Amino acid sequence: MARPKQTIPSYQHHKATGQARTYINGQDVYLGPWGSPESRIKYGELVSRLAAGLPFDPMAKSEADSESESGPSVSEICLAFWKHAETHYIKNGKPTSEIPCFRSCIRILIEMYGMTPAKDFGPLALKAVRSKMVEGDPHAKDSSGKPRPRKPWARVNVNVQVGRIRRIFKNAVENEMIDVSVLNSLQTVAPLLAGRTEAHENAPRHAVDQDNIETVRELVRPLVRDLIDVQLKTGARSGELLMLTTGMIDRTGRVWKAALVDHKCVHHGQRRILHFGPQAQLILEKYLSVDPNKPLFSITRTAYCRAITRACEKAGIDRWTPHWLRHTYCTRVREQCGIEAVQAVAGHSTSEMTDHYSSKMDKLAAQTAAMVG
Repeated sequence: MARPKQTIPSYQHHKATGQARTYINGQDVYLGPWGSPESRIKYGELVSRLAAGLPFDPMAKSEADSESESGPSVSEICLAFWKHAETHYIKNGKPTSEIPCFRSCIRILIEMYGMTPAKDFGPLALKAVRSKMVEGDPHAKDSSGKPRPRKPWARVNVNVQVGRIRRIFKNAVENEMIDVSVLNSLQTVAPLLAGRTEAHENAPRHAVDQDNIETVRELVRPLVRDLIDVQLKTGARSGELLMLTTGMIDRTGRVWKAALVDHKCVHHGQRRILHFGPQAQLILEKYLSVDPNKPLFSITRTAYCRAITRACEKAGIDRWTPHWLRHTYCTRVREQCGIEAVQAVAGHSTSEMTDHYSSKMDKLAAQTAAMVG
């Protein structure tokens, strides 16, 4: 695979002179002493204008030379946000997935603009960081901590990461570290649009072909096969099934129910109840335990996903993941029962709709589970 073209020049060390330099339009541009705040700020100013396609003068006086009070740097507001994130993005005593996501965008942000005064970080700088994201994180590591090849970030992911950077600056405004005008200016940067950017596009998620599902089922162990079948009968997220215990399942009615205390949208005040029809019950019965607190399925979400993707690779078919099964289920339910049934069983309603239609949705979800699951 060819190495992705790099459009944002790097901050480099010219050892012969001890200066920092970058390479722009075929020429070396010297920025000042290597590692100094002044060189970092000048680098940020140059790549901001370069990313925006604006002319620049490498010899122009940098804002770093200003004698006025510069206020906190981008690195300082990132540090302040990180202290907030370590206590805010916690669920059941463990960091949520937002923590590594913020770590990725902060790494690029500091690398390019860490020494820049936060008040001087504007739309051009944000677009320069975004361009670097499109190329991918050169310092990314795999799950074992080993460096992995740079992989371009998908357009949707880049837009989400830009939103996280705005959240960092919003936290700085909230704590009176910078003026709100800085955040307002960053809000003017429009998102990358499909078909109008060079950013990588992920393949759209769709229902999995039944033949592909059967192919994978034949290659995985029974536990994974049963999880696939339960997902196809309930539309539950894999994480929701993997948190189930025997004690969580109400088996008193024709349709079993499991009210989830912890789920994706619990912080929005939404409820989430899984419903298991007769076919799903036959599978769950194999995993019920005398210990009400023991998880039904002894596998992690990562291992479950990896088992499916490896089976896809082994069979030479298009790659799909457990979440695609949720999409497959919802597609089938919509065809058989209508859009409102999908809303009921998949938990797609807003908190306001949940409060207003809770009894109606619970009844409809149970009816759907009895028919489909």
